[in-house]
This record gives sequence, C-alpha cells and structure tokens, in this order.
Amino acid sequence: MEHINPQFGTNNDERKESPAKPSRGALACMVNSEIGAVLAVMRRNVRWGVRYVADDDHLEHSLIHSLKELRKRIFSWQHQWHKIDPAVYLQPFLDVIQSDETGAPITGVALSSVYKILSLDILDLDTVNVGDAMHLIVDAVTSCRFEVTDPASEEVVLMKILQVLLACMKSAASVRLSNQHVCNIVNTCFRVVHQASSKGELLQRIARHTMHELVRCIFSHLPDINNIEHALANGSGSSVRKEVGSTDEDHTSENKQLENGNAGVEYDGQSSTYASKAPMSASASGTSDSGMHENITEVSNGMEGTKNDEKVMMEPFGVPCMVEIFHFLCSLLNVIEHVEFGPRSNPIAYDEDVPLFALGLINSAIELAGPSINKHPKLLAIVQDELFHNLMQFGSSMSPLILSTVCSIVLNLYHHLRTELKVQLEAFLSCVLLRLAQSKHGSSYQQQEVAMEALVDLCRQQTFMAEMYANFDCDITCSNVFEDLANLLSKNAFPVNGPLSAMHILALDGLISMVQGMAEKIGDEPATSEASMDDEGHKAFWTMTCENYSDPNCWVPFIRKVKYIKRKLMIGADHFNRDPKKGLEFLQGMHLLPEKLDPLSVACFFRYTAGLDRNLVGDYLGNHDEFCVQVLHEFARTFDFREMNLDTALRLFLGTFRLPGESQKIHRVLEAFSERYYAQSPRILVNKDVALVLSYSLIMLNTDQHNTQVKKKMTEEDFIRNNRRINAGKDLPREFLSELFHSICENEIQMIPDQSTGFPAMASSRWINVMHKSKTVSPFIICDSRELLIHDMFAILSGPTIAAISVVFDQVEHEDVLQTCIDGFLSIAKIAACYHLHDVLDDLIVSLCKFTTLLTPLSVEEAIVALGDYTKVRMATATVFTIANSYGDYIRSGWKNILDCVLSLHQLGLVPTSLASDAVHDMEPSSDPEQGKRATSLSISNVPSVPTRKSSGLMGRFSQLLSFDMEEPRTQPTEEQLAAEQRTRETIQTCHIDSIFTESKFLQAESLLQLVKSLILAADRLRKGTSSIEDEDTAVFCLELLIAITLNNRDRIMLIWQGVYEHITDIVQSTIMPCTLVEKAVFGLLKICQRLLPYKENLTDELLRSLQLVLKLDARVADAYCEHITQEVMRLVKANATHIRSHVGWRTIISLLSITARHPEASEVGFEALAFIMSDGAHLLPSNYVLCVDAARQFGESRVGEVDRSVSALDMMAGSVVCLVRWSCETTIAVGEEAATKVNQDIGEMWLRLVQGLRKVCLDQREEVRNHAILMLQRSFAGVDGSHLPNTLWLQCFDVVIFALLDDLVEIALCNSPKDYRNMEGTLVLAMKLMSKVFLQLLLDLWRLPSFCKLWLGVLNRMERYMNIKFRGRRSEKIHELIPELLKNTLFVMKTTGLLTPSDTIGGDSFWQLTWLHVKNISPSLQSEVFPAPELEQLQKKQIKAAGVPSPDGTVLVQPSETTA
Repeated sequence: MEHINPQFGTNNDERKESPAKPSRGALACMVNSEIGAVLAVMRRNVRWGVRYVADDDHLEHSLIHSLKELRKRIFSWQHQWHKIDPAVYLQPFLDVIQSDETGAPITGVALSSVYKILSLDILDLDTVNVGDAMHLIVDAVTSCRFEVTDPASEEVVLMKILQVLLACMKSAASVRLSNQHVCNIVNTCFRVVHQASSKGELLQRIARHTMHELVRCIFSHLPDINNIEHALANGSGSSVRKEVGSTDEDHTSENKQLENGNAGVEYDGQSSTYASKAPMSASASGTSDSGMHENITEVSNGMEGTKNDEKVMMEPFGVPCMVEIFHFLCSLLNVIEHVEFGPRSNPIAYDEDVPLFALGLINSAIELAGPSINKHPKLLAIVQDELFHNLMQFGSSMSPLILSTVCSIVLNLYHHLRTELKVQLEAFLSCVLLRLAQSKHGSSYQQQEVAMEALVDLCRQQTFMAEMYANFDCDITCSNVFEDLANLLSKNAFPVNGPLSAMHILALDGLISMVQGMAEKIGDEPATSEASMDDEGHKAFWTMTCENYSDPNCWVPFIRKVKYIKRKLMIGADHFNRDPKKGLEFLQGMHLLPEKLDPLSVACFFRYTAGLDRNLVGDYLGNHDEFCVQVLHEFARTFDFREMNLDTALRLFLGTFRLPGESQKIHRVLEAFSERYYAQSPRILVNKDVALVLSYSLIMLNTDQHNTQVKKKMTEEDFIRNNRRINAGKDLPREFLSELFHSICENEIQMIPDQSTGFPAMASSRWINVMHKSKTVSPFIICDSRELLIHDMFAILSGPTIAAISVVFDQVEHEDVLQTCIDGFLSIAKIAACYHLHDVLDDLIVSLCKFTTLLTPLSVEEAIVALGDYTKVRMATATVFTIANSYGDYIRSGWKNILDCVLSLHQLGLVPTSLASDAVHDMEPSSDPEQGKRATSLSISNVPSVPTRKSSGLMGRFSQLLSFDMEEPRTQPTEEQLAAEQRTRETIQTCHIDSIFTESKFLQAESLLQLVKSLILAADRLRKGTSSIEDEDTAVFCLELLIAITLNNRDRIMLIWQGVYEHITDIVQSTIMPCTLVEKAVFGLLKICQRLLPYKENLTDELLRSLQLVLKLDARVADAYCEHITQEVMRLVKANATHIRSHVGWRTIISLLSITARHPEASEVGFEALAFIMSDGAHLLPSNYVLCVDAARQFGESRVGEVDRSVSALDMMAGSVVCLVRWSCETTIAVGEEAATKVNQDIGEMWLRLVQGLRKVCLDQREEVRNHAILMLQRSFAGVDGSHLPNTLWLQCFDVVIFALLDDLVEIALCNSPKDYRNMEGTLVLAMKLMSKVFLQLLLDLWRLPSFCKLWLGVLNRMERYMNIKFRGRRSEKIHELIPELLKNTLFVMKTTGLLTPSDTIGGDSFWQLTWLHVKNISPSLQSEVFPAPELEQLQKKQIKAAGVPSPDGTVLVQPSETTA
C-alpha cells in the first residue's frame, strides 16, 4: 500500500517554527484555561447561564457538564499525558463544535481550543490512539454546526474551521490520517472557499490561502511515500467526491441552499434565529450568479462518487487521496465548458476566477510533488491526458493571467516530468506558445507577450534548447521545434515599420539566452564538429532505433543521422508535392526508398513524413491501381487501433490525409480502415462490414452536424434508426450508438487536415492523435551540460541571430539593451571560434564594424564626436577588437574590416603610438626624439615634408577643426570636448589594438596569412588611390604594421614572407622620388634582416637576397638615403656577421657597402663596416674574400674622403693574406696534402684576385696611395711565402700583375703630365724593386719550369726598358743607379745557386748567352764584375769536360740544344 512513512511525515521546516512543547504539568493548566474560556463564553448566553431541572434531574446541560468533569480529571494526569487517550480531553470541545445548540461565538472558542492543542504538538506519534483522535477532530470540524447570530461571527467560525483543518495536516500526527479524512479536509475547505464568495474579502482570501497550503502540505509528502505497487492505489474510485455530511438531510439542505442562492446557512422563514447549521457548499466560484451556481453544483455533485474501496480509503493517507484530489483539481478546469454566459455577464471575469484558482492549486501540487509523480502511474496518467488537455484549452484564453499561470505549470512540468511528456510538450509548444507568439491567429498583444515570456523562460533553462533539438528536430515524426523557435525569436526581434517595443527586446533576450547557454557549455578546447553523413544505400528510416538513449556516445550519432535523413525527407516531400511520381523517383535516388518500390516503403513514407500535401496523399491512397491499393492496406496497418473506440480510430486515421471526394476512392479507403479496425478492436462488431457501414454512417453524421448548409440536423433517434440491423441482422447496443452520436456532435472529425504553414490550433480530435502518438514515440533524451549538439544547433541559429541582434543594436539606445546585444555578439563569436566557423565570425565582424562608424566616410569632427558621445559606437568598437584579440585564429575575410577600423582610428590620431613600435623602434635614422614621431626625408631639402604624428593626435585634430583660419588665435577645446576625448581614450585603451599585431605570433597560420593579405590590400588601395598626405601617412602606417607582424612571426616567416617582400618590392620599384613610404620600406626590410638573421640561418640567403632591392632604388632615392642605409647595413653586419656564410649573402652585403665608396656621406660608414669584416680577418671567409677585396679596392681607389682611408683599405687588402695562409694550413692539416690541392688552387685564385686588385690601385693618380699600393703588393707577395701555391700561378702572377704593372706605369709616366701624376720616378723605383724582390723570392721555386727562361727574359726586358725611360728628355738618375745594382744582385744570386753558368755552345741561343746579351744592353760591365776573366775561363774548362750543365742537385739545367727564345 502506498502511504506515508511516519518517520517522513513531518514537515521539518514547519516543525521548527512551532513553539516548544509545554511540560506535562503545564498541559493541565493549558487545558484548564481552555475549558474556562469555553465555559465563560457559554455563560454569557441566557440558555447556558440559567439553572433548570430537566426530566433526567440533571441541573446542567450535557456540554457544560462534560467540560466540568474534564476539569476535575486533568490535574491528576500531570505525568501521564502521553498514556491518556486524546479523545478524553478532546471530546468535550468537539461536542461543542458539533452541537446544533451552540452559537457562533461558542463554536469559535471551542475551535480555538482545538487549534491550540494541535499547534502545541500535544498530539504526536507517541500519543496513544493518536490516529483515532485525529479522525475525531477531522470528523467534528468537517461536520461543524452552529447558530448564526451575525455575519461577522459566522466568518470568524469559518476562518477557525480552516485554521484547525490546516493545523491537522501540519501536525506531526497527520500521517495517521486516512485517505478518506484527507479528502474530507480538502472537500470542506473547498466548500468554505465557495461559501466565502458571498462573505467578506478577508474570509475569501484566507479560504483560498488555506486551500493552497493544504494542497502544498498534502503533495509535499509524495516524495516520502513508499513506492509499493497496489492495484487499488491506481484504480480506486472517486472517494474524494464523497459528501462530507453524513446524513441524507444534509444533501437536501445543501441543495436547497444552493437553489436559494444562500452560500452559508439555511434561513427558517423570517425568523431571526437559525434553525440548523449548514454544511459547506462546493464551489470555488467567487460570483453569486445563479446560473453559474447550477453549473458549479454539477461539478460538486461530481465529487460525490461511489464508495469503491472503503478499506483503501481508511488506510493512512498516501497516493489514493492524492490521485483523487489531483483529479478533482483538474475537473475544476472543465467547468468553463458548461457555463453559458448571459448578455450582461462578464466572461473574462468568470474565466479568470475558477480556472485561476484551480490552476494555482495544480501548480502548487506539481511544484512539490513533481519529480515523484512519474513513480505513480495514476497521477502521471492524469498529468499526461486530462491536465495537459485542459492546459491546451486554457492556453488559448484571452486572459493573460490564466495564460501566464498555464505557462508556469508547463515550465514546472518540463522541469520535473519532461521525460514522460515528450509529445505533450511538443503539442503545447507548437499549438499554444509558438502559435500565440506568432501573432497571426488573432491573438492579442498581451497574449503574445505572455507566450513570448514563457518561451524565453524556457530558453533560459540550461538544457531546454538542446533537448528540443534532440527530441523534436531530430525525430522524423515530430516538428522542428528548435528551428521554429529560433526563427520565431529572430523574426520577432526585428522591428518592422515601427519603433522598438518590449516584444522585440523580449525576443532578443530569448535569442541571446540561447546563444549564451551554448557558449557557457563549450570549453576552451576546440570541439568536434558535426560528422559527415555518407549515404549507405537504402535503409528503412521508419525502423531506425537507438540502442541506448541514455548514452551520448550512442544517441548523438543516431540523432544526427536521423536529422540528416529528415532533411532529405523534407526535400523529398517538396518534390512529391510538385509531382508525386517524380517525387518518389527522387526519393529512390536519395536512398530513402528502395530501388524497386514496395507498398510498405511508400506507405511508411506517407505515414511518417511531415510536410506532404494531404490531398495528394489521399488521392494516391484512393487510387484503383493495384500498387496503390497495396500501399493503402499497408498504410492502414501502420495504425494501432487496439482498445480504441470507432470514432477515435476514425479521427486518428483521417487526420493523416484528406479523404478523397470520389465515392469509389472513399469506399476503398474506408474499407481498408474497417478491415484494420476490426482486426484489432472487434468488440461488439460481428465483422469488418459492420465497421465499414458504421464508418460511413459516422462520416455522414459528421457532415450533417457540422456543415452550415444543412439546416435540419440529424437527431440521436435518427442516427440510431439509420443503423438498425447492421450487425449481422441485429441491432448494435443503443448506448454504443448514443456514445458515438454525442462524440461526433461535440467534436467534429476534421475531414480537411490543417496544412497551413503556421502552427495549428489544438482541436479535440487533434488531441486524440497526440495521445495516440505518445504511446509510440521514441524516449525523451535527457541532455546534460556538455557540448554535444551545439555545432548542429548553432548552424541553424547563427545567421538569424546575428541579423536580429544587429537590427536591435542599430535601433536601440538604452545602455542595458546595448550591453545585452554585446553579450550576444561575444557568445556568438565564442561558439563560432570553438567550431572554426570562419564565415559566421566574419559575418559578425562585418555587422559590428558598421556600428563603429569608422567605416563611414565622416569628417574628423563627426567621427570624434561619435566615438566620444555615443555609447553604442564605443561598445561596438570595443567588441570588434575584443573579438579580434580573443578569436583571431578563426577570422578570415573579417580582417579587412578590422583593419579598416584600425586605419580609420589612425587617421583620427587615436591609435596608440606604440602600435607599430616593434617595427620602428631603433629604425629611425635620426637620434633626435622629435624626428622619431615621423620618419621624413633625411638628406635632401626638396622632399615634401610630412606632418608629424604629434600633430595628428586627438587634441591636435580639435585644434585643426577650431582654427581653419590660421590668422585667428586657436580656440581651446570645451569641457564637453575634453570629456569626449577622455571617453574616447578609455575606449581605445580597452581595445588593446596593439595586441592584434604584437600577439600575431600566436595566430593560426591561415588567419595570419589573411591578416597579412588584408593589410597589403589596404596599403595598396591607399598607395594607388589619391595622393593626399593622409593617404600616404596611412599607407606608411600599414607598412609599419606589416613589418611589425613580420618581425613577430620570425618562426614562420616563410608563410608570409613572399607577400611582404612583393609589397616592399612594389613600393621600391614604383617610387622615383624620396618619400616616407619608400624610406619605411627600405629600412623596414633592413630591420627584418637584422632581427631575423640570428634566428633563421636556413633563411639567411633568402633574407639577404631581398636586400638587393636596395640596389634597385632609383638613383635619387638611393642618394637620399644612402648614408642611413649604410648605417643599417653596418649594424646588420656587426650583429650578424657570424651568421652569414654563403657567397650569395655576402655578395649582397658587400655590394651595398661597395656602392658607398664614392658617396660623400655614406662612404665613411661603409668603410667602417668593411673594416669590421676585414680587420684581422675576423669575418673573412672563402665565400666573401674576393668580394671584400674588391670592395676594399674600390675604397682604395675612391677619392672621396682622406688619403688615409685609401691607405687603410690597402692595408686591409694586404693584411688579408694572413687568412689565405691560415686557410691553406688548416686545410692541409685537416684533409692532407693531396686532398688539399683543390682547396689550395681556390686559395691561389683568391690571392691572384687580391694582387690584381692591388695592381689596379698601384696606378692611382695619388702618389701616396700609388706608392703604398706597391708596398702592399710586395707585402702580399711576401705574405704567401711558404704556402703551397702552384708554380704556374706565380708565372701567371708575373704576367698579369708585375709585368703588367711595370708596363702600365711606364705608359702613365710617358703619357701623362707630371702635374697629374706626381713623382712617378719614385713609383717606378718602387715597382722595379718589387719585381726584383719577388723574382729572387721565387727563384728557387721557378727555375725548374720550362718557361723560366721566358720569365727571366721578361725581367731583363723590363729593366732594359726602364733604363731607357726619360723624364722631360732626361734619364732618371735614380733608376740608372738602381737597376744595375738590382741586376747585379740578381746575377750574383743566380751565380751562387748555380743557375747561371757558361754555355758550351758558341753562337747559340743558350740561357747563358741570352742573359748576357740583355745584360750588356743594360750595363756592359756587369759580366766582368760578376764573372771575372780567370774565373770565367776556369768555369768554361769544366763545362767542356761535362756532358751538360749540371744543376746543384745533379740535374741538367739546360741542354745545349734547348732554345730559350
């Protein structure tokens, strides 16, 4: 048995508020005082205060006597009260309450005494016979009788009755009450509520409040009830309807009172005394209209049912009484259907009173018992059918108050019982809330507002939207509730041809609640998006089921698949509605129907697909084609008609299509229906033909009763007569036919199903379909707080929501509403970013940027005023940059709009000065801080000056606006302007615009690429547009940002480098005059190289190759910036010389330095950089050696600057020989002599380039440089002594360097004026010494070579030529003295080493003969000096004896026959 467990039967909260229980001794005093109070009131009445002698010799009335007897006994129970039967001390008071002879004051005091005993918890679960005592109290109070002396005292008694009954239910002993007594308590209180309608306002309010408290108290016990299944618990009769009064005359008395319109007592004629007491009437109506009383009586009498199971009703109260009470409360909602309003009645006033009271009680019951109702099938069944049906009916009430209460109940039902109310919730949402909120079906503004509020409240529930989508939108048999709701809210948020109203704001709240709820669920980690659905061939969609509706891993993929199929079905339905045949073919192609059509598939398509044209379905089903007939029968078999009345089954069947108009088609359709119905619910029908005939009869009756053109309606007798002897020659039961007749008359069968695009109304026949559907619908899916379906839902919601919020944001000015819109925008951005929905985020940014006014061509003044004075503009601006900073990874085309805003702020002077600091820091050529505000042209005065950034600040802009006439003094900004400036500054500060660029290193690759592309496009647009200073200034700013981004993304530079380099190239190559833009481009490029070279060794060549752009600068541009370019190159070299290894990289660097050799301002810096590389060979490498030597030569030859610099350049050239020697030695040690040959050959080539370069400088016009070059050349020859240079290289060196130098110097000396080349004589001397020293240095290495003789003759020829040089017609004494001496020294060396010996061939051209032949031309006496005659003769004798001329090591130097020519 389901009843209350005593340990849970107490309301703890209420018990805490009760006063402390008095001590046992004090109880006697308390009861004694109550006895005294009752006796004192009774003595006031003459009847009770006079002594008399009755027939039984009693001197006192029995009521007084019993009270006095109780007084005698109570003090003897001081410590035994819990063992005393409460009936002993309660009965005297209860007798007074039940007595017909007592007046209202006496009864009121007695009720107060009982209330005091109850409220002090004298009765508890430990008290003996406490259950019987509670029953006595309830019986006595519910049958209370008293004489009415005046209306006021009567109301007091009624209030005390309510007080005592409520105390009974709140008492700890209330769990001992039986089901029947609880029902009696509720019934009595309800009667008082009805009776109070003719009394004072206070009694009315107290009565209704008590009724609410009773319901709350009773249903609060439901969670504590032991859930023990009992057959009678859910099948008991309507015991709550039992009359409270125990005698038949009570019924008669009540009915008489109701007929007379007296709500409280019965008047005995015109007597001033009351003859008897009146039991409470049974109405909740607050009006005294007699017609309404009759209808209320009908409901009241409906409560007086039969006694089905008194045993169950007398057990401790539990589910049985709650079922009866709840059913009774629901039945109160049916009163409105039977009330007929007169011409003077107020239907709304009545419509609000009874239903509101009943709905309020129902809401209280659900609030407390909600979660436990689904454990009790009987209660749940009432909620699912009767309650929800009534809620649907009252949902169309014109009273906003009733509609609001209904919505509150539905919200509670959703919260507690949604798993059991799937179809009911769908019906209520679609047919009530969405229908009313749409305002297309005659609903008032108040109704629309209440419905919209209810929808918004539901949207605020954490899981509501996800559950609507999962259970309805992803169910083929259900409507798209989520999509409909999203469309409705977005549409209602749009103000159409009118100002913004509260309704628009309400709809906006709903939309934003939806997106905020989604945004709160998603985490920081990117969520998984919707999985793609692939067609797997045909599968019967109507048979699809989920294995586990409680496991998200199971049901999420399932409902996504169902949603995918549902979308395809909607497309298929649209095709079918245009052409059924082609529609079915299309469905086959979509794999929704099998390749070969079968009747079952087509039937299920008709049965379960929404959006089909019901007329076409009816025509198809009624067609005589054999396949169509098979489809019809399969269609009928999809219905379950078991335990269903014929009219209900027919309503259900005809609700799915429109019955065709042709009789033959009607016959085929009804025949299929009858066959199915008879197979499942034969009942009293003999065969299916009976069902067919009766179905025809019902359709005819339906047409007759509900067609306005039929004037004479069929009566019940006519209907019964028309259906005689149809059941195999026998009549059907009259009651059966009568029930069918009344059902059709009261509720029309909808022969034309509603196919409107809006939301249909809920007719009675439609409710039958709802209840039938509830038996077959799939389980309700509970969604938790995880982000399981957000991607799917957001795809539907995002577009309309952005549009709606944007429209509201555009039209509203209230700051709270604006903030709400901003919250919505940010939530949308968060979701779009989480699911990588780039298009959504881009659309959002486009919408927001419009509100910043930064993209609107406003004047400076208007733009600043907008930012400073309009909250909307500031909020939109801050939001744009918040999104850019927070979700930049997922922005694509939106970067264009964001950058447009940034550039507009820059043009207004509002961008922080540090925005591009990473690009411009340390880049400015000048150290002057004032010039750091704006880079300008640096070396030429004719370049147009660019306004400094300092003047483009906000106050500067104001000053410009206020002082267009430069002759007038400037006006100071006003306080309003200063306040606007402060607000603007604060807004820009909160935007953190700089973070977009400084934090760009954290952007995803695709987003970064789009940002760079957008920046380049903006810069190109500005550069190629008007040539205004502002546009050029902004183009420069773009370039600075581009460089800043490049520097911040050094780890992935190649991702954006191509675009950046092409942009800078375009600037450099298209600029022919110095300007800020090209300056920024050049120095930005240098800065990029400076910053990135240390970190990107693999990109060194690529970066340095880009510097070749500088070499392509227009001559005028290059000249203007040459010095500062060189400074940057020097910084680059000093910082990164160790990172540059390749020849390509060094070639670019050295080329940039070389071109400065002849530039007046740049040469010094260029030479300093070159010296850094070459000094001490610190950074000389084989890859840059030749380049550096060549560059040093150019500085040596350059006449820009002092001679000392040229000398230093020559020193560096000569000093570099050390590096060559070192490299040669290192290579030999590392790889061995054989492997080092190739390397030494390369080193030799480098050395040859060195000496060739020095040879060129030896021809310099300046004496100091020329002479120093010869010395350095000599040093270079000496420096490689001991290195492994090939001998052939030395021979080549003599030809192309030494001999060429001597020849060139002679030409210069002979062909040029001494004024141009001063002191050439000294130079020739140095050159001759150089040749002599080098020849002697290499003599031992070269004498073995076959061409040595040629080399020696070349030396002699140069000496001979120099001997013949004349300066101004005279020979040079220095040269004439020097050359013989040098030759003599050389000959002695050759003699000593044995290289020069007498030849044995006379008259031949031997080495000996050739030597002396040339020597004689130079100095004839030298032979005798080197070889005296005696010595010569002796040598010749030895030579004759020898076969040849031996060398010092035993080899023959020159054979006699060898020619040396």
